[in-house]
Amino acid sequence: MNATTQLPSLRERFFRRERRSVQAARQFTVETLTGWGLAGTDRADDVLLCVSELVTNALLHGVPPGRLSRLLLRHDGRVLGVEVHDSGPGVPRVVEAADVEGESGRGLLLVAALSDRWGVRERELGKAVWCEFLGDGRGSGSVVR
Repeated sequence: MNATTQLPSLRERFFRRERRSVQAARQFTVETLTGWGLAGTDRADDVLLCVSELVTNALLHGVPPGRLSRLLLRHDGRVLGVEVHDSGPGVPRVVEAADVEGESGRGLLLVAALSDRWGVRERELGKAVWCEFLGDGRGSGSVVR
């Protein structure tokens, strides 16, 4: 018998404050998208890029030494959500047009451009930066098969 295992609609993983965590987060996301049957969809690469940017931002700016970040992926058949939690202070912002000449600071600009919506939610300790991809079956914007 050739059965496919369906992953839970909510998956999470914790990552240390180290460079290899970004690649590990991407791999976790690829495995999750594959398990949900979403690998190879129109926006799978957008999801991966947003995961990379959000995890990188958390590791560089939001995770104090000795703490972990948390990547949460959820899919309800209509919306695919990406959420990265860190325990650092401050609220990230999208760079102004004049700031785009710098070598860094464009991660949230990419997230804002690629996702259907995004935001920041304060937590008791730190914050959660999230983005969502809508999957309504209307062609190139679709995440859901």
